[in-house]
Amino acid sequence: MRWQIHSEEPLYTDHWLDIRVADVELPDGRHLDHRLMRMPPGAGAVVLDDRRSVLLIWRHRFITDTWTWEIPIGRIESGEEPREAAAREVEEETGWRPGPLRPLLDVQPSNGISDSLHHIFRADDATHIGPPTDTCEAERVAWVPLTDVRGLIAEGAIVGGTSIAALLYVLTEP
Repeated sequence: MRWQIHSEEPLYTDHWLDIRVADVELPDGRHLDHRLMRMPPGAGAVVLDDRRSVLLIWRHRFITDTWTWEIPIGRIESGEEPREAAAREVEEETGWRPGPLRPLLDVQPSNGISDSLHHIFRADDATHIGPPTDTCEAERVAWVPLTDVRGLIAEGAIVGGTSIAALLYVLTEP
């Protein structure tokens, strides 16, 4: 069932993404032109406090014209380690410095069309250092009880694949 890639040609490329068309041979010998996106990796974190609340940002996503809760996450900059990027993103987007970060999971949110990889970490505490420095990321930053997460997902207030995967993963941890 392995698909064979015979070639990839760029359709559009910039520093955020590389859209391509691939000549793919299916196991039955048929060929198809498959569109795909090559993207740089990202990193984020699920940050908890001692009351079992999770640090989330409330933001608007213009592509879907929706307001939703998300974990802080962003692009890993050149020369940056995923853990460093996750800590930086939490600080920039929330104004909170996470405590020690440990790996939680790696997510490929759309692996049928993209090679995007998100490295997600977990912190069990954070220190408030001031207002967010990236003022265009979040309308609001809040500590949300972890027990509310399933309900927020059910009502469509958390819809991002990486946020859902990471938060549900934390809910299943012992």
